[in-house]
Amino acid sequence: MRTTYMAKPGEVDRKWYVVDAKGVALGRLAAAVAKILRGKNKPTYTPHVDTGDFVIIINAAEVKLTGNKLKGKKYYRHTPNQPGGFHERTAADFLAKQPTKMVEMAVKGMLPHTPLGRKMGMKLHVYAGAEHDNAAQKPEKLDITKLI
Repeated sequence: MRTTYMAKPGEVDRKWYVVDAKGVALGRLAAAVAKILRGKNKPTYTPHVDTGDFVIIINAAEVKLTGNKLKGKKYYRHTPNQPGGFHERTAADFLAKQPTKMVEMAVKGMLPHTPLGRKMGMKLHVYAGAEHDNAAQKPEKLDITKLI
């Protein structure tokens, strides 16, 4: 009788990848990176085990938003227990001030909203420019345009 392979947390082989976000649409970038973080690009994917790889995103400030999203897309937050604590800002403001957070929110929104999904989100490193601090891990360059 054949059995289905289930990965165990100790036997997962993790790699590091560098993804250049320059000129790539935000949603397509987030979907491709979330797939790598979850491990769905590997034949050993197991839903209840974190089998994903580490991803470094560079040039997050130069990500592309298509259509009218720079002016039309809004990000909302609310300060709890504060009357009038409702804040909104457009994607253009968000991209100008916090491009790394904007990309992080897009990717983490495509991961499961569970403790396992939060653990997967910890393997994401986003940098606004072309330089990153993870050279010691010897990351491989990954062409994201071939994945989308």
